[in-house]
Amino acid sequence: MSAYDEYDPDFIRITKPIKNRKPKQSKKRRFDDEPMRRGRLTEEERALLAALRDEPEPQPLPDGADRWSTWDTGERGPGPHPPWLVTELAAVDHELGVLKTGKEADVHLLRRSLPGGNSCLLAAKRYRDMDHRMFHRDAGYLEGRQMRKSRETRAMQQRSSFGRGMIAQQWAVAEFTVLSSLWLAGVPVPYPVQRVGTEVLLEFLGSADGTAAPRLAALRPTPDELDELWRQLVDALVVLAEQGYTHGDLSAYNVLVHDGRLMLIDLPQAVDLAANPRGLEFLRRDADNIAGWFRARGANEHLADPEELTVLLATAGNVM
Repeated sequence: MSAYDEYDPDFIRITKPIKNRKPKQSKKRRFDDEPMRRGRLTEEERALLAALRDEPEPQPLPDGADRWSTWDTGERGPGPHPPWLVTELAAVDHELGVLKTGKEADVHLLRRSLPGGNSCLLAAKRYRDMDHRMFHRDAGYLEGRQMRKSRETRAMQQRSSFGRGMIAQQWAVAEFTVLSSLWLAGVPVPYPVQRVGTEVLLEFLGSADGTAAPRLAALRPTPDELDELWRQLVDALVVLAEQGYTHGDLSAYNVLVHDGRLMLIDLPQAVDLAANPRGLEFLRRDADNIAGWFRARGANEHLADPEELTVLLATAGNVM
């Protein structure tokens, strides 16, 4: 080695040992699927930002209302919509109190009004969440109901947490669907206004001051009134059977009398006479329960005969 080589800088760089030196890594992109940004917005992002800046602030609810009308969401009742119903999206809802509490749902009184305009009273039936509701004997009512997905059907049969939630949802859907069909067929039921989730909004049956129509069980009708109410009941149940249903839980507590007219309520458990293998059994029980109430109040035993009523309804429903 020459003296020149001894001081050659290239020689020193090559032969000098390198300790703990890591290979240089390239800078990793922040997002693997996007090019590195240099602080400029794309045209799409610029348009989105402009839209957000132009979006108006949410308006406060007027007149101390509890919420805006939900008419633009969920399912709506069958048309043509009744003239008394407020359908403007600028309307608001006021909570006026609880009309009824039950094992499965509570019914609240609601006033839907257009500020400075028309208003209407609604009954808001709200099914409780799956941890706070007690659907008694629901297995029998659910026979014959079909779900689109086999996973949901299995979950309902096994009563898993998810399955109980599906059962809870089904009650609101079932009641709204049945009421819509029956209202169109002329059965005396409250008009189904809309369904949003597990809330079913219904026509309020009562006076303008919010007093609900009395239940049949609370009345003490005269013999003539009793005969008239029985006639109305039989007519309603025949049309119900012709549409393929029996009430499923019929009693004097699930019937209202509004302005002299008998109205059927509480129909989430309505039984499909054709699809449910126990349909005739539920129909016979409905006939026994309601005929027994009329007979106990002095109705003619030959008129309010549960066996004759069962045969009449079974024939109308084509299940004999």
